[in-house]
Amino acid sequence: MGNTVSCCVSPESSPKLPSRQPAERLEEVQTSTEVSDDNTVPYLQHISDREVPDELALESNPSDHARASTIFLSKSQTDERDKRKSNHINHISHVSPGPLSKKYSSCSTIFIDDSTVSQPNLKSTIKCVTLAIYYHIKNRDSDRSLDIFNEKLHPLSREPVPDDFSRIDPEHKLIYRFVRTLFSAAQLTAECAIVTLVYLERLLTYAELDICPANWKRIVLGAILLASKVWDDQAVWNVDYCQILKDITVEDMNEMERHFLELLQFNINVPASVYAKYYFDLRQLADDNNLSFPLEPLNNQRAQKLEAISRLCEDKYKDLSRAAMRRSFSVDNLIGIRCSNAVLS
Repeated sequence: MGNTVSCCVSPESSPKLPSRQPAERLEEVQTSTEVSDDNTVPYLQHISDREVPDELALESNPSDHARASTIFLSKSQTDERDKRKSNHINHISHVSPGPLSKKYSSCSTIFIDDSTVSQPNLKSTIKCVTLAIYYHIKNRDSDRSLDIFNEKLHPLSREPVPDDFSRIDPEHKLIYRFVRTLFSAAQLTAECAIVTLVYLERLLTYAELDICPANWKRIVLGAILLASKVWDDQAVWNVDYCQILKDITVEDMNEMERHFLELLQFNINVPASVYAKYYFDLRQLADDNNLSFPLEPLNNQRAQKLEAISRLCEDKYKDLSRAAMRRSFSVDNLIGIRCSNAVLS
């Protein structure tokens, strides 16, 4: 109040800058030092022009922003549209539909699965993650890669690699067996599988690579290696993976991990909103491809288990509410906190 220069400027007095395209706004941030008639005051650029445009950030980094659509879901929907077209063309009205494979709840029976965003089902999650990798390979734009991920230059086994291995897309079953073997031997969790997919798409976006038949095994292995160290409390050492994959060396694992981190720009943070987005998009992928999560009727034992989980979450938010009254909290932790009504005298 009363100062010549204030950091808070009303919208009416903010400088009117010409609108620019997002790409132009990212090229450079210019600070103008124009001098006014009365005082010598440096011109401060508006904060909206210094920030990264939301529309460009959402498109380029879907693994960092919760509002961006995942890459694997958009690639899978291409095949889904083709399937719908073929089913519409080849539809025969005289053929009676087969038995329904999906279970539906009724007034007397409620079917629920044991997969939640905090505790996903391991087998179903691995199936969905490997299916997402399959669509990444099948509907890739090109074959951009790096030598560190090339299986021809850095083989994972002593068996000779076929000459045409880079031209044959792997089947979903092959990808599932490879990932399932690593998760079973290393005793990794379903949450680690989701984080693996986040790191994989982040690598493809940051490094501008494509996952293809020549590099998919090493890229998936690097993502699993990094996710297991970041997510699990008892991380798996690189030498442990060498015992699972007998023919790979520790030096090769260390080098691949170092390149993976550098290509990620050492950004291994996975926000809770991004994790939840990938979980629900994987469930959408499962529904589109008839990979239903195991459904079981709700009985007394499962109902008591759900009630215990709900009570645990409720107590957790009560503790957050008490802590929020004592000290300041970020907006993310204020969900569910209720304040008492003010009393005006």
